[in-house]
Amino acid sequence: MKGNRLFPLGLAAVALFVGLSSFYTLNEGDNALIVRLGAPVGVEKTPGLKFKAPFIDTVIVNDARLLFLEPPSEQVILGDQKRIVAQIYTRFRIVDPLRFYQSLRNLGEARAQLSQVVSTAMRREFGQINLPALLSPRRREVVQNVHADVSAKFAPLGVEVTEVRLHRADLPLETSQAIYDRMKSERQREAKELRAQGFEWAQQIQSRADRDRTVILSQAQRNAQITRGEGEAEASRVLAEAQKGDPAFYQFYRSLQSYRTALAESGPVLLLAPDAEFLRALKSGPQETRGRPEPGK
Repeated sequence: MKGNRLFPLGLAAVALFVGLSSFYTLNEGDNALIVRLGAPVGVEKTPGLKFKAPFIDTVIVNDARLLFLEPPSEQVILGDQKRIVAQIYTRFRIVDPLRFYQSLRNLGEARAQLSQVVSTAMRREFGQINLPALLSPRRREVVQNVHADVSAKFAPLGVEVTEVRLHRADLPLETSQAIYDRMKSERQREAKELRAQGFEWAQQIQSRADRDRTVILSQAQRNAQITRGEGEAEASRVLAEAQKGDPAFYQFYRSLQSYRTALAESGPVLLLAPDAEFLRALKSGPQETRGRPEPGK
């Protein structure tokens, strides 16, 4: 009795397992290849719940959206034997799951072969141009040639290569350092030339300034001597006129100036004879001049 009860449960479990194995779900953006006992029998591209033969059918699901491939940078020799570090990225999609499975099997193998083909095409095309051409609008034509070559080789494999672009193209590190050192030495040489030229200009300006200073000082000294001579001549003329007007007063005034000079420079005690001529004006004062003409006559 107990065995009779377990038998229907076992049949139900087997039926459930067979039923679950007979259906699969295909998501939006995917495509599926049905393989029956190792041989492809169909392709599904529309999303939804799908039926397959249980136990004998295998469903291989592939991403039908645009896929991105960005291999690492690599050195490339140009036509002028210059070396650059280039990196090309590629966009592709699986459009024929059957051909893709027959030729490449899986996405990992597809990426490996696509990276190798892109690298080979890039080296061939870049080896025919020089560095200035790569930096010109001709670069677009070269990348288009790489795209056309890769697309032609992968179209029979069920892969559509939609885009090939040059991501970056730099000089190798050692080349960049050598160019930087050369530019640095060139700038240093130009700086030395400019400093030497500036020093020469400074010397010329300084010599002109010294010459102008000497000329200005000599002219000023000459003008000062002329003015001083004219002033001394005018003073002598005024003194002569004053002496003519009142010689006795002028002589007395000169005596007072002599006293001021002599007594200021002498010590506390000055010894002189009582009848010294030097003391005559100090003792008797100014002499009156008889018959002195009045001013204006």
